[in-house]
Amino acid sequence: MDDTPEKSPPEGVPQEDAPNADAPNADAPPEGLDGLGVDGGSDVVGGSEGLGSESLGSESLGPEGLNLDDILDPLSNLQAECDALKDQILRSAAEVENTRRRAERDVAQARKYGHTAFARDLLAVVENINRAVESLPEQRDTLDEAVKNLVIGVEMVSRELDAVLGRHGITRIMPLGAKFDPSQHQAMFEVPTDEAEPGQIVQVAQSGWMLHDRLLTPAMVGVAKAPNGEKGDGAKGAKGGGK
Repeated sequence: MDDTPEKSPPEGVPQEDAPNADAPNADAPPEGLDGLGVDGGSDVVGGSEGLGSESLGSESLGPEGLNLDDILDPLSNLQAECDALKDQILRSAAEVENTRRRAERDVAQARKYGHTAFARDLLAVVENINRAVESLPEQRDTLDEAVKNLVIGVEMVSRELDAVLGRHGITRIMPLGAKFDPSQHQAMFEVPTDEAEPGQIVQVAQSGWMLHDRLLTPAMVGVAKAPNGEKGDGAKGAKGGGK
């Protein structure tokens, strides 16, 4: 053993502290981190920065970590579906309105022209009654009382029948003296004459009938023509009249 006494440091020079065995080692990892595999010399702050950059790298994350695209996409789909349903509703409403108008038009046409076939069949009876009235004698003083009452009854039936036809829009065409119209008249013959212009109706063999603005039966007429055989413009195409 060396018995040389220890040299004390000069006065004024601080004595270095001997290393304390109880002091913690700076290189040792903090308590609780050694189990996580964190090296004491590693920079823990740098690891937290890496986590922060990863979380901030996704711009679509909300305050609670929700994806904004996942929220906006369903809203967009709902808006598109709402627009499609609205368009279907508008189209359906338009179709219903068109159907209603067509139904109203069909009902109006049926009310106005639904009895066309019946009117055509009835006109034959009307014409026969008119012929009977035309054949009645003008001088009735010499007639028997029963025959006279029969004549009056036939005339009353004819007038009443004309009134009923008029209430249902059925009117008579009496074109005597009018210009020939192929849409309402049918020329049965031509009459050479100087008393009327060519193409003018000078005789009516049978009157025509109209149902409102539709022709039921054309009037059977005789059309005037020039004595030299030339036809007037109004008589051209007369044979095809009444179509």
